[in-house]
Amino acid sequence: MAQPAAPARTVILTVDDDPGVSRAVARDLRRRYGESHRVVRAEDGETALDALRELKLRGDQVAVILADYRMPRMNGIEFLERAMDIHPAARRVLLTAYADTNAAIDAINVIDLDHYLLKPWDPPEEKLYPVLDDLLAAWRASDHRPVPVTKVVGHRWSARSSEVREFLARNQVPYRWYSVDEPEGGRLLEAAGQDGRRLPLVVTPEGTPLVEPEDAELAGQVGLATTPTEEFYDLVVIGGGPAGLGAAVYGASEGLRTLLVERQATGGQAGQSSRIENYLGFPDGVSGAQLTGRARRQAARFGAEILTAREVAGLEVNGAARTVRFSDGSAVAAHSVILATGVSYRQLDAPGLAELTGCGVFYGSALTQAPSCANQDVYVVGGANSAGQAAMYLARNCRSVTLLVRGESLTASMSHYLIQQIEATPNISVRTRTVVEAAHGSDRLDKLSLRHVDSGEDELVDAQWLFVFIGAAPLTGWLDGTVLRDPHGFILAGPDMTSDGSPPPGWEPVRPPYHLETSVPGVFVAGDARAASAKRVASAVGEGAMAVMLVHRYLEQS
Repeated sequence: MAQPAAPARTVILTVDDDPGVSRAVARDLRRRYGESHRVVRAEDGETALDALRELKLRGDQVAVILADYRMPRMNGIEFLERAMDIHPAARRVLLTAYADTNAAIDAINVIDLDHYLLKPWDPPEEKLYPVLDDLLAAWRASDHRPVPVTKVVGHRWSARSSEVREFLARNQVPYRWYSVDEPEGGRLLEAAGQDGRRLPLVVTPEGTPLVEPEDAELAGQVGLATTPTEEFYDLVVIGGGPAGLGAAVYGASEGLRTLLVERQATGGQAGQSSRIENYLGFPDGVSGAQLTGRARRQAARFGAEILTAREVAGLEVNGAARTVRFSDGSAVAAHSVILATGVSYRQLDAPGLAELTGCGVFYGSALTQAPSCANQDVYVVGGANSAGQAAMYLARNCRSVTLLVRGESLTASMSHYLIQQIEATPNISVRTRTVVEAAHGSDRLDKLSLRHVDSGEDELVDAQWLFVFIGAAPLTGWLDGTVLRDPHGFILAGPDMTSDGSPPPGWEPVRPPYHLETSVPGVFVAGDARAASAKRVASAVGEGAMAVMLVHRYLEQS
């Protein structure tokens, strides 16, 4: 009598274009898992995809896929994205060098990456096997059905499509991007009854189609909180950048009923930074998204309530209560308020730029757009740290990066360490005393008119990508007539409110204003929105914590 066929072993697949590394990975995997799993190795992405298709046809299950990031013709992220369509339940691991850790972090939003491993992984008993053990256990515990994920169908040069991708990425919502021109994008449009004229189309993990959704609708559909659970709090923090997150962490951890309100995504400008290398405690640097993502989770763990995509339109004083009014007319009240609204990048005032924003012209979107402009020439406008960090990040995969600086040098506004890195990067060039005079293109950026400030000489250059980082404007217009601000809109606090340090006009308490207290008692300011602030992540976090200390002092004496 014929013996029943032995059950097929589940597969662990590894792909690396370096034959030596490929053999080493497969050797370590077989040594630990060879008896219970079949280890398949490949040395390029296409070969690995062929193997995955063959395994699929044979009915074999793939438990884990390990892919090297730096592979020619198809990098590890691109390979894993295609592999997901064949074996969506497989756990995904990216093998990466330290210099590519930002790409691995970004891959969390693109391919729902499960883990990334730094090479070398020696000893495997400490750096490889524990990770694989956990992933295999998670794979066995799952039902192996495709992982639900938000899908976005849009056009590469659609401004709103870019904004939606930015919103999801900055809020750490995993999503898959489909161009309207590719087959799967067309299938999703047809299933939603759309003809592609209204984009983007967002399909939630539950299958709900959203056509050209606004941020608030999108936030509610992908699981982000948009409505407060209570009517009254001890503390409302307005703004989710480093200062606001710092205030939320310290407020909630010290027992205050804390609500944080963010109009777009937590992290602020810092959350868009590709690399912060001068933040205390991170000697190897940390990405802004990683730092602020951890802070958001920390605040939530302590019990802070976080609202996303809620715009604040007004602040009112109602006796001892401070009422925060939203743009939709609803409101929430609190004993105290911390204004941590931060700043936004100033818009570049030149013909053609407004019409092409999101279609080749971007403000602070280097992280989201970087994969799309690989192997191309890009321009970055600005001379401060944010511009320098963007240039360094883009230079990893772009053919060339040209940094356009109005000033005579970078030394006036950029950190020394960053200037040194830029000077040592061969595909970054710096053009000082140069400004953008105009942008040209019909449905996308095509050319830039540049002007040398001193000579007045004009130049027309081919350009499809322009990233702008030209200073900060405070997001405080909604406070007009409520708290004192300087001529530039930054909020005045403490002794800075008057020239002689005396309390401002109309100040009622017998005590002087606390250091970070505004002209409204019980309303404090922290971070970049404060006049004369340091405009650094560390100082913003510190001011957020200090503001909470002053809130306690205010509550004790009220």
